Amino acid sequence: MAEVIRIGDRDPARPLRFPAYPVAGLAGTSLKHEHLPAIEADPPHGFLEVHAENYMGAGGPPHRVLERIRRDHPLSLHGVCMSIGGPQPIDRTHLDRFRALVERYEPALVSEHLAWSSHDDTFFNDLLPLPYNEATLDHVARHIDEVQQAIGRPILLENPSSYVAFSDATMSETDFIRALARKSGCGLLLDVNNVFVSAANQGFPAVDCLAAFPLEQVGEIHLAGHARQADDEGGLLLIDSHDRQVADEVWDLYELVIGRRGPVPTLIEWDSDLPEWAVLQAEARAAQRILDRHAASLGPVHALG
Repeated sequence: MAEVIRIGDRDPARPLRFPAYPVAGLAGTSLKHEHLPAIEADPPHGFLEVHAENYMGAGGPPHRVLERIRRDHPLSLHGVCMSIGGPQPIDRTHLDRFRALVERYEPALVSEHLAWSSHDDTFFNDLLPLPYNEATLDHVARHIDEVQQAIGRPILLENPSSYVAFSDATMSETDFIRALARKSGCGLLLDVNNVFVSAANQGFPAVDCLAAFPLEQVGEIHLAGHARQADDEGGLLLIDSHDRQVADEVWDLYELVIGRRGPVPTLIEWDSDLPEWAVLQAEARAAQRILDRHAASLGPVHALG
């Protein structure tokens, strides 16, 4: 079973620059610079997560702020532009910058997306899906191995939100993710909102997907809000928007997951239309109450249903 990766497990000979704070059983929030004064006045109980690409410059105010935050809080480093699922080789410059961030900030958690976001010299704002088949499995596993070799530790790979299915897919998303974790040795980041969005858009029960998901490999969970709109034919379309509170249905699924898996570190994602810090804290406290309620259920994995 994949464990939450800690710095001391990776290279015990190298002295730490920052305290190795534990994150097991904690709820965290996204770190946004708009919230810095409020964070200093009302520090979070859990961890903070940043997007790696926002800190790939050599220095300046962003790094001064993040170093100050990291001294007092555990950090999760979340990549969004590695394009692990893309057809081209991993961008070595980007990977070198990513590796430098891991070494610089010693994050408790390191993650990326099961998606692609670039082609040739074009970079997209979206995390795009890929067909689940053996060729894709081999290709993505090679990319994960390259990333893990570069940073010297396993990563957690996040399941995507999806809006279409591929005609040449030969396995389900959960079967693909399970095989990928086994083949590459990576851990998993389970985004419960993404499961709900994908299930609603493609017409399958979200609880069935979670019942088949390899929860034993999950080292972090994401929760976020989604938008509801109509597609071109007037049907319901959910968008993984990260711009509002977590939906009640997603909280219900999260409770099922934590009841089965135990208290996995959980992040509240909120990336646009940012609320006051107190609103984010309230969402994190709601997740923390669920984590605390199931803190004693770290034994055998139980069936969902």
